[in-house]
Amino acid sequence: MRTTLTLDADIAAQLDELRAHGDRPFKQIVNEVLRAGLRHLEGEASMPRGPYTRAVSLGRPKLPDVDDVTEALAIAEGEDHP
Repeated sequence: MRTTLTLDADIAAQLDELRAHGDRPFKQIVNEVLRAGLRHLEGEASMPRGPYTRAVSLGRPKLPDVDDVTEALAIAEGEDHP
């Protein structure tokens, strides 16, 4: 496939440097670099990501059991609360 590609100056300089250190044509270097970059991106997409949160100890609960709402409110608000 033939296409026109506009390269940023820093990318063009790096590709020119690769071409200067070897005997491969520019087209081959660009294709190799693109293949390596695509493999890298595909590898990142398939890698499992770490957890979004981390476990943190919040200490012991102040109430032993919150199944009894009336008791929990009495402890939190005091017995004399209406």
